[in-house]
Amino acid sequence: MAPIPTPPAEPQDSPDGYVGLAAERAERLAHERGWSTVRSLPPGAIITMEYRAGRLNFEVRDGRVARAWKG
Repeated sequence: MAPIPTPPAEPQDSPDGYVGLAAERAERLAHERGWSTVRSLPPGAIITMEYRAGRLNFEVRDGRVARAWKG
């Protein structure tokens, strides 16, 4: 049986720190802090709920991050 792969470590970074930032700045900062994938979404977007280690999601309203969460 093949071993279960170990997911990559996530940055020691709180998603709450991105709320209120301009979307472009938040995305650039997230990549600088080690997030491998950053996903910007409009409010109410329909998304799949699979968890991806290393991904940071932003809900963007009027060009600013209104909500941020891992996965």
